Amino acid sequence: MDVKTGAGMVCGADIVSRKDVQAALAVTNKYHFEAFDKDGNLKWEHTVDNIVTNVGLDDLLDKYLKGSAYTAGFFVGLTDGTPTVAAGDTMASHAGWTEVAAYTEATREALTLGTVASQSVDNSASKASFSINADTTVIGGAFLATDNTKSGTTGTLYSVAAFDAADKSLDSGDTLNVTVTCTAASA
Repeated sequence: MDVKTGAGMVCGADIVSRKDVQAALAVTNKYHFEAFDKDGNLKWEHTVDNIVTNVGLDDLLDKYLKGSAYTAGFFVGLTDGTPTVAAGDTMASHAGWTEVAAYTEATREALTLGTVASQSVDNSASKASFSINADTTVIGGAFLATDNTKSGTTGTLYSVAAFDAADKSLDSGDTLNVTVTCTAASA
């Protein structure tokens, strides 16, 4: 397109479209579990990736890109043995797993994240810590939700992680620490 100006100058512009250029965003969480017996000895540890649920992705888009009301509170909860997680899970409906509430803390543990760097942030300086109060409590994973109520069914279920190996057992007096690493990357 050429535009002639009153001073005799000719300006031109071309629009170039590259169909082979694509951008994608990968949002992931990694959960690291450390279980200690009543004497503080490491019993087991396990690391597993998660699934960010559909409602979690919608919440991310709504709060960040759309700019609607933002709630900063996220809480860590525990799942029972052999959980089957699905992208369509919500706090009100997750047929493949149930929440484990066999710990002394009155609510789900707050997720206290550190400084964001290199497209990643975690709670390693303030791990979610659960004091187990029932014998042979079987754990199969963990989740992040926006409500802190133990066994509650409200709030947004952001993500769920299921162990990729055998379930883990905990005994009364054990402590389970959960570190959550949240990462966003251009894929």
